[in-house]
Amino acid sequence: MRAILTNAQIIDGRGNRLDGRYLVIDGTKIHEIGRAESLSSSTAIPLIDLAGCTILPGIIDCHVHLSLDGGADVVRQAVTDSIGVAALRMARNAERTLRAGITTVRDCGAKDHVDVQFRRGVAEGIHCLAPRLLLSGMPIAMTGGHCWQFGREADGADEVRRAAREQIKVGADCIKLMATGGILTEGTELGAAQLGEEEMRAAVEEANKAGKLSAIHAHGARGIKNGIRAGIRSVEHAYLLDDEAIELMLKHDVWFVPTAAAVGLVVRHGVAGGIPPDVVRKAASALESQRNTCRKAWKAGVKVAMGTDAGTPYNRHGENLQELSVLVEIGMSPMEAITASTRCSAELLGIADAVGTIEAGKEADLLVVRGDPLADIAILADPSAIVLVLKAGRLAHLGSDAAAVDRLWPATERMS
Repeated sequence: MRAILTNAQIIDGRGNRLDGRYLVIDGTKIHEIGRAESLSSSTAIPLIDLAGCTILPGIIDCHVHLSLDGGADVVRQAVTDSIGVAALRMARNAERTLRAGITTVRDCGAKDHVDVQFRRGVAEGIHCLAPRLLLSGMPIAMTGGHCWQFGREADGADEVRRAAREQIKVGADCIKLMATGGILTEGTELGAAQLGEEEMRAAVEEANKAGKLSAIHAHGARGIKNGIRAGIRSVEHAYLLDDEAIELMLKHDVWFVPTAAAVGLVVRHGVAGGIPPDVVRKAASALESQRNTCRKAWKAGVKVAMGTDAGTPYNRHGENLQELSVLVEIGMSPMEAITASTRCSAELLGIADAVGTIEAGKEADLLVVRGDPLADIAILADPSAIVLVLKAGRLAHLGSDAAAVDRLWPATERMS
């Protein structure tokens, strides 16, 4: 498909707002960005007038669980689902995610390698409506540790090393390690360290040798610091981050993925929404600290990428972009929140050469919304504001009021 998108403002993912430009898509790529006054009115390429709209890079969510549905008791769901049911959930949730403008995700853990099997199905064309998928396979936890119900339990450096190799063998892109207890796992506490420094170092060594990412689930400061000293690339959540951990993150150039909306959703819906009381208790105890430490890390200069933990209670796939509003509440500007969700997330995931910014030669992963998210960041989370979503130049989703685009886009260039 060749097309020219005109009359929209462009937010390029690098912190720039570009007005009075046009954007040319050629096949899977962004071919050209130019000034509107230089655009010939006699061009044979279809012109798509997007007056009143904003074009952004496709959003990148660095922390989702596509096999979980955002129900009140997702741990029970993970335990009781068969692999077949989990795969069907992944298909539905992947489609919802892509239609919301998220064109790349990193899945941070699923049972029995169902994520890897699902990606194979996407690659073979069995299910096409899915974002780009980076996968973690089964998260590695100590015996009885956080998410042991759908993770790979391992104790001691040698066994953790073996567990990491198993995930790499099946095709994982990221080794996910449980450094502390978590909100959802009964019998674990947020501040308690779990996998130790030497155990995690063994896994990180395997990830590095294979050219893979590494990430820790961590809330308590001790577990966070263990992971940083072990060489981890990103810290997920970090609700109980302390000043020493922030300094270590800066010193070792470690990324922070706050998943800022997740804890508030648990507290908001609470026991009345069917969430287990112990889960609500732990979330409520961490909410204020999470907001404060996230703000402190950001202001200190820690590199932040966007992740939602979608799939956790009331944190539903397709509603991922509520995360940006929370980042703005914490202290980011709308432009900073968008940059964290595009270029920064691409850099964390090691895919910034292909996606994350609007530049000639990059993949045509684009989100077009009606209105200006720099004036109101909540527009991005409003399904009715979406005009179109492109993944690698193919139409993945079309808003209900985009009849002009519908007429111009050939059926052969639509994802289905």
